[in-house]
Amino acid sequence: MQTVTVSPKYQVVIPKLIREKLEIAPGQKIQAILYNNRIEMIPIQPIKKMRGFLKGIDTNIARDEDRL
Repeated sequence: MQTVTVSPKYQVVIPKLIREKLEIAPGQKIQAILYNNRIEMIPIQPIKKMRGFLKGIDTNIARDEDRL
């Protein structure tokens, strides 16, 4: 676990290890969400980078008989 400090302008620096692991680049957008009294930050990925990320997912799902 790494600790960050909030600046007087309410800014934080994402630790280098996390930036490298998530491949966060300068200028990249990050979504901040309040969830159960904590802040979650989610990097927004370009749609081109998302291509194929669901490859191999099982698309067979059980359906109710009246929904066929």
